[in-house]
Amino acid sequence: MELRHLRYFRVVAQTLNFTRAAEQLHLAQPPLSRQIQQLEEELGVALLERSRPLRLTDAGRFFYEQTEQLLEQLARVCDDTKRIDAGQRRWLGIGFAPSTLYGALPELIRRLRSDGGVELGLSEMVTLQQVEALKSGRIDIGFGRIHVDDKAVIQKIIRLDPLVAVLPAGHPLLGAAVSLEQLAQEAFVLYPGNVRPSYADHVIELFARNNLKISVAQMTNELQTAIGLVAAGIGITLVPASVQRLHRDDIGYAPLLDPAATSPIVVSYRAGDESALLCQCLDWITQLNPNQ
Repeated sequence: MELRHLRYFRVVAQTLNFTRAAEQLHLAQPPLSRQIQQLEEELGVALLERSRPLRLTDAGRFFYEQTEQLLEQLARVCDDTKRIDAGQRRWLGIGFAPSTLYGALPELIRRLRSDGGVELGLSEMVTLQQVEALKSGRIDIGFGRIHVDDKAVIQKIIRLDPLVAVLPAGHPLLGAAVSLEQLAQEAFVLYPGNVRPSYADHVIELFARNNLKISVAQMTNELQTAIGLVAAGIGITLVPASVQRLHRDDIGYAPLLDPAATSPIVVSYRAGDESALLCQCLDWITQLNPNQ
């Protein structure tokens, strides 16, 4: 399937007349009919009822609505690409670990969006993925939770978040600060599980530094999933304190007694990148985290 198939089908669907569609597309009618037939053969469905007048099938109506959105989005992408190339707009790719959305990152995004000349690309990814995306040029700045030793990328800790325990509602440890020793007696739900090292390893190392070993009942890839599994009684988990902004009736949060139980927010960017937009971002980050 090629882009021209979608464009040809859109005009046919709008006109419901092969002759008028061919005129608009500056094509002869037989080649246009063959292109639509090829599209139907590739999809394995009939998009048109070839009656008089021509009609869209149910599948055709659905395909038209979806392709119309895709083509409109593609047109916007092409226009913005031209504006960026002409210097009329700037593009900034941001990679972020989900838990960083509970800190200063939303305010940074709001500031960037308020500048009508900036186009943002937001990608959810863990720190290791951010490093590779930075090196390949797919993003320009990343917000994660772990340090990665790579000379091509500069990393700075912009804040240390205290960790808190997430416990199911009614758990006996709720209502007071808890120790790592107490938590080590519980089963754990850790995240993310598919890219290592990660925040999960940070939690394991925290207990290992205190000569404690935890039992992992479940690994998952998403923060929200981990919290949902805690609510279901599968285990407990540790999250940055900023995540407490997420309120649920089926869980509770307990602060930790150990002051060293923290998780950093790490900003990452390419070594040697001195672009004005990146420098502006770093200045704003400093303003949003004045005590770090």
